[in-house]
Amino acid sequence: FVHVKQWYQRRVAITAGRMGRIIKPNKVVLVLNGRHAGKKAVIVKNHDDATGDRPYGHALVVGIDRYPKKITRSMGKKKQNKRNKIKPFVKVYNCNHLMPTRYSLELNVDKDQLNKNAIRDPALKKKALREVKVKLEDKYKSAKTKWFFQKLRI
Repeated sequence: FVHVKQWYQRRVAITAGRMGRIIKPNKVVLVLNGRHAGKKAVIVKNHDDATGDRPYGHALVVGIDRYPKKITRSMGKKKQNKRNKIKPFVKVYNCNHLMPTRYSLELNVDKDQLNKNAIRDPALKKKALREVKVKLEDKYKSAKTKWFFQKLRI
């Protein structure tokens, strides 16, 4: 996975001057650094310019920490429901640590509950995570974006 990250960072450095911003809301990205490296995520809100607390371009992302497991027909309903669970994460990332893909995913999350200030407060973050989990599990059960809910294979 490290070679993919190095390749992408070189590519960004070369094309930075001639390319427009491709990190936009609802864009599916791969997280390159940190605890969630190699996980897929969706951008909720992006800040191309630096702010006071973060002197670099950054984005608020929602991603999948624990993907749903494979289920078979022989499993009972209780076991299937348990294996269909998703563990999400919500985090603000430096744009250099995100690799955008050509895909986008429409997540209708409440922007008032899910913002940078809500992430700082543990109680609000827990509430936001609960809402995101429900939205992601609904998306997974609709079975239209199956590729997003599978582990990254390199």
